[in-house]
Amino acid sequence: MTTIPAARDVRTTPEGILWAPSERWVRGRTGETTVVDSRNPVLVWEPGVPVPLYAFPRGDVREDLLRPAKNPRTGTHTGSRIFYDIELDGVLLENAAWTFPVDDLAGHIAFEWFRRAGRGLEHWYEEEDEIFIHPRDPYKRVDAIPSSRHVRIEIDGTLVADTHRPVLLFETGLPIRYYMPREDVRLDLFQPSDLSTGCPYKGTATYWAWRGDGDEPADLVWSYPEPLPAVAPVKDLLAFYNEAVDITVDGERLDRPVTPFTSKRPGRA
Repeated sequence: MTTIPAARDVRTTPEGILWAPSERWVRGRTGETTVVDSRNPVLVWEPGVPVPLYAFPRGDVREDLLRPAKNPRTGTHTGSRIFYDIELDGVLLENAAWTFPVDDLAGHIAFEWFRRAGRGLEHWYEEEDEIFIHPRDPYKRVDAIPSSRHVRIEIDGTLVADTHRPVLLFETGLPIRYYMPREDVRLDLFQPSDLSTGCPYKGTATYWAWRGDGDEPADLVWSYPEPLPAVAPVKDLLAFYNEAVDITVDGERLDRPVTPFTSKRPGRA
């Protein structure tokens, strides 16, 4: 039997937390102040949370900037009881850091990422790459592959896209996303949205909303104008939420998948 070496590094605590050491050099900062600088971070997956976060040895953290939280969010983060506010330049970042109540992670401190939680440190770097929203999961893969499949997309019976030259994006844990050239999409049926989201695997996305009637999500179509190098083939192409539209591939109508985005209809995903 072949064993994947990286998989052996993942450990489970009695509380159901998964964790694994990482070899990446990680820094977190707000403004010009570096709060954490570590070459020995630990990736942590909390129960029921699909994406990881980092925890760091205390010696890699500017503990002089931490204050016991005035209003600790006790019970969150798998029952954590010790939370910290961060004081920087007279500004208090509430509940920006915490410790996990598990023996395996004793001596480690975890941090919120501002662009994910709305509080916490503003900027994060893995080596020299700035990472947004959350750490990249080393056990997740994202591949963007050009295809010649015939893809048709309908909304409430209206054909809105038809192409024989999609780029298929395969992302662990999600359905195939079909990225289509703009010339093959009825973009006149949509209007630009003010939403912009970040993804650590793909980059920053812009959105469009359906002009028609119905309860479709406000931001149904998206594109990556400047995708990260790993998914460069999707640049400027348009994708739709499989969860909210009818997709036919090579003559076969696909079932609408159930994903974390399904529950967000009809709001923003």
